[in-house]
Amino acid sequence: MDARLLVEHIPSLRRYARALTGNAWAADDLVQDTLERACGKWRLWVVGSDLRAWLFTVMHNIFASQVRRTPPPHAVVPLDDVAHEVQGLADPGRDQGTGLDLQRCLMQLPEEQRAVLLLVTLEDLSYAQVAKVLGVPVGTVMSRLSRARVRLQELMDGASAPARPGLRRLK
Repeated sequence: MDARLLVEHIPSLRRYARALTGNAWAADDLVQDTLERACGKWRLWVVGSDLRAWLFTVMHNIFASQVRRTPPPHAVVPLDDVAHEVQGLADPGRDQGTGLDLQRCLMQLPEEQRAVLLLVTLEDLSYAQVAKVLGVPVGTVMSRLSRARVRLQELMDGASAPARPGLRRLK
């Protein structure tokens, strides 16, 4: 495998890893582990297939294994960490608190919903690509995405009670 093929996907991998882990250090470690695994298992990639989707699959599997091995404490990004990164990128007309709230709310979503939401919205993958990355049917992707959007909206609106599966809040 040509290393140049991997290098062009590193920004996407970092973005997804950061959103998954909520921590810059953990994200860098996850990207490193992903690239190491991809280089070691490059023969498993089918030439001509979607390398980006394959890399996300590798990353998702590594992350899922890490979560199973050591369940993280309630992961919330330290405000100083996010504020430092957002400073240079912030739109002066935009309330920076909204971005911090969004990050906090994203981290409160169940991992399987957060993964689908991020792959579809942040990485612009199709439902079929997300299904392949996560190893689930397309219908499951659509269901998780729908639940993630509803729950994220509830969290952003300040809903304090956790949503129970199968029940929806009436408005």
